[in-house]
Amino acid sequence: MLTRSYWCEAIAHTLDDGRTFWLGAHAAGSPRLALRWLQQRARHISDQLDPPAARPVLHWLDDTQAHEHALADLASGTPYSHTIFEDAVRYLLTARPTTRPRP
Repeated sequence: MLTRSYWCEAIAHTLDDGRTFWLGAHAAGSPRLALRWLQQRARHISDQLDPPAARPVLHWLDDTQAHEHALADLASGTPYSHTIFEDAVRYLLTARPTTRPRP
């Protein structure tokens, strides 16, 4: 029997030279835990940005409607992504449903 889990990742992509940096990954057991991990990573990223660049991230962190949409997508089996825009870098936070054998 298979059980659904959620694979979450955070990456940064530089626009000037096209390099990609892996910032972390996490396996979550539910859509809510996956979203919580994405929110934690977004908070870490926002802490490193200048205040004007951090504002949209902080808005997303408080956006209950966006979070409900993300939870609904993940629960229905649809991947979810959120992009953070900074001058020369794009940060991509993703969560996608996966299946694994149930222990």
